[in-house]
Amino acid sequence: MEALNLSKLPLNRYKELSHFLRSRRERLTPKEVGLPQTGYRRTPGLRRGEVATLAGISLEWYTFLEQGRSINVSIELLENLSQALRLNPAEHRHLFLLAHCQPPPVKPTQSSEVNGAIKQFIKSLGYSPACLLDERMNMIVSNDAFKAVFGKLEQLPKEEQNYIWVTFMSADFRAMKGDQWEPHAKRVVAQFRAKCAQYLDDPWWNEQTENLIAASPEFKAYWELHEVEEDTTEHKIIHHPTAGKLAFDYLSFRPQETVADILIAIHVPKEDGITEGKIRELLAE
Repeated sequence: MEALNLSKLPLNRYKELSHFLRSRRERLTPKEVGLPQTGYRRTPGLRRGEVATLAGISLEWYTFLEQGRSINVSIELLENLSQALRLNPAEHRHLFLLAHCQPPPVKPTQSSEVNGAIKQFIKSLGYSPACLLDERMNMIVSNDAFKAVFGKLEQLPKEEQNYIWVTFMSADFRAMKGDQWEPHAKRVVAQFRAKCAQYLDDPWWNEQTENLIAASPEFKAYWELHEVEEDTTEHKIIHHPTAGKLAFDYLSFRPQETVADILIAIHVPKEDGITEGKIRELLAE
């Protein structure tokens, strides 16, 4: 079975892999994995030796891995480690991406490069606010309903037309999310971290992370949680400054007919017709 030599990884990938493994180890308790609680623990979570036992590997090997030492890592051992740390599907994928099991980085998608049918699909969604995100979470295409609800974000400086930047740096967006802002922001950071693992060799991701850490204490706190998450389907409430409460079912998907790493995000108004009626009024203004 093919082995991966960690000595070939860039320094920032070593560091991220080390932090991720430690954070996943420290969130588990012996009871959660079927081990007895023994002795005083200076740090939270499992000991390295307990993780090694669960994964069927040596303590020395796991220690070297968590420290980012130069060792060969097989796919089978990573699978065992993923099970030992009780990683969810997003975290499992994140672990393998950090170990450099990933496709080569792609160039950022430009709006002009997006398939015309995809653009037309987004614009044809009528009263469902929808936008297209590129691999850097830049909002590169949106329909009239999205602009009516969230504002004309294309009027922002280009570097600020970014979903995670708007989430943390726009006071208007924060107000519209209301008491859903904090759980939403945590999910966005977890999705951002999962994306980072695919593009760690692209300096933009490090620059964006550092800029957000410097600009937002909340981002810094959520980033240090080392959570990772894939795109989710959920219910969303938006508190529009003039239309009031808007209720949506949110869904997202990636078109299969394109090689670009893009995401279509759609806010579908609830079936009671109230939200759709309010969006009709906003579009008529």
